[in-house]
Amino acid sequence: MEKAKNLLERIFSLTEGGDFEELTLEVFRFQYDKNAVYRDFCKALGCNPEKVTCLEEIPFLPIELFKNKRVVSFDGEAAHVFVSSGTTGNDPSKHYVADTMVYEQSFLECFRLFYGPPADYCMLALLPGYNGPQNASLVYMANRLIEESGHPHSGFYLHDLEGLSEKIRLMVDRGDRILLLGVSFALLDLAGFFSMPLKNTIVMETGGMKGRRREMVREELHQLLCQAFQQEAIHSEYGMTELFSQAYSKGMGLFSCPPWMRVLIREDNDPLELIGYRRGGGINVIDLANLYSCSFIATQDLGRVHPGGQFEVLGRFDNSDVRGCNLLVD
Repeated sequence: MEKAKNLLERIFSLTEGGDFEELTLEVFRFQYDKNAVYRDFCKALGCNPEKVTCLEEIPFLPIELFKNKRVVSFDGEAAHVFVSSGTTGNDPSKHYVADTMVYEQSFLECFRLFYGPPADYCMLALLPGYNGPQNASLVYMANRLIEESGHPHSGFYLHDLEGLSEKIRLMVDRGDRILLLGVSFALLDLAGFFSMPLKNTIVMETGGMKGRRREMVREELHQLLCQAFQQEAIHSEYGMTELFSQAYSKGMGLFSCPPWMRVLIREDNDPLELIGYRRGGGINVIDLANLYSCSFIATQDLGRVHPGGQFEVLGRFDNSDVRGCNLLVD
C-alpha cells in the first residue's frame, strides 16, 4: 500500500521537533479506515474521525482486545505472529505482523537513538524462551541485536550463569563494552551467585519476576543489582507484545520514548478522560510504528508523565493479567 509506505517513511523520519500530532492524526484516520476492530470500537464510542482534531480526542483501544480479536490494519495473511507469555488458563495476546522489517526498523533505530550502534557492545541476554520459535517479541529483538553486535561472545546465557560470569570477567579485563539484558529474576540469580564489579557495562532489566522470586518494587531491585555489580544506575526497557516500539530508562525509573512514540495518562475510573503531568493513572501509548495493527493502546499499566515527556511505571491494575517474560520458560 503506497499510503502505508509513505506514512512509515515519515514516522521513522520524525525528530523531537517534528509534527508528531499532525502525523498521528493521519495514522488515526488510516487505521479507522483499515482496521475493522478499531473502527467498531470507535463507532461504539460515537467517535466521528472527521471531528477528531487533536491527540486528546483519539480513542485508545483496550489492550485486552489483542487476546480475542485480530487487530490488523492490513489485508491478507500475517507474515509473523508475536504471542505474549500470558498465564495458565488465560488467553495470550497476539500481535499479527504484516512485515517483520517494520518491527526491526523500529527497535534498531530506537536502540541506536538511545545507545548507539549495537556493534559497539557485546550483547549478553538472560532471557527465557530463546530455544523455541521466536514468537516472543522481546526475544526476537534480543536475537537481532545479538546478530547486529557481531561480538564473538554475544548470545543467550540464561542456562549458563557460570559460563556467562567467566566471559564477563574476561571482557571486563579487556575493556570491552557490555550490555547485559535480562529478566529480573535471572539478573538476581546472577547477582546472587556471581556478584562482581561490571566495568564498561550497562545492566538493563526488562521486568519479569512473578512466580520465580519474591515480588519487589523497582527501587529495591535496582538497589540490589547496583550493589552486586557496583553500578551507579540500572537501565530498564519498557515494551510489550502489542507494541512495536520500546521506551528506555537510564536510571531512576524515568523512561524516554523515541520520536514516534508517546505516553499519555488516563483517569483510573474514567478511561476516556486524560489527565495532566505528575498525576497517576492508566498508561495510554501512542506507537506510530504499530501502523499495521493499532497505534493507540490503553494498557493495564499504571504510571505518570513528567513535563518533557518522560514517564514512570507505578504498577498494574489489580485485575490485570500477569505480564512477565519469565513465563516463557518451557
